[in-house]
Amino acid sequence: MVRNLSEIIKSQVRERANGLCEYCHAIEKWQFVQFTIDHILPISQGGTDELDNLALACFHCNRQKYTKTSAFDPETGIETALFNPRCDRWQDHFVWSNDKLQLVGISSIGRATVNALGCNRDRLISIRSADIAIDRHPPISDPVQPNPPT
Repeated sequence: MVRNLSEIIKSQVRERANGLCEYCHAIEKWQFVQFTIDHILPISQGGTDELDNLALACFHCNRQKYTKTSAFDPETGIETALFNPRCDRWQDHFVWSNDKLQLVGISSIGRATVNALGCNRDRLISIRSADIAIDRHPPISDPVQPNPPT
């Protein structure tokens, strides 16, 4: 929950994120609900309201993340840190599936984050499908899995 952050700080977080949820890369511009400011390290765990501890998050990712900072990698079963937008590069941990509908974790951090935040829920797949049809998904700089050889 955002605790009286200044409009300047909120604006800086939004600008730094280029209007994208820093976890699932949903585009805020096309959403009905304004994105929230997430505390990467929750206040309850010693996090602060400093800019370096804040991330832009869509409602769904923010709600699923809640106070989580780690989760289990579904491939290895090992607990790992969730994606941290201040320390980790998004492209090192995620790609879009060939059809651009599913967010794919390509590292332990990516897989744990996709799983913990439910980044491929049916509703999100439907939204992405509609956005693909009008050429507004995925964000232009996001990597897509190469097509498998035939």
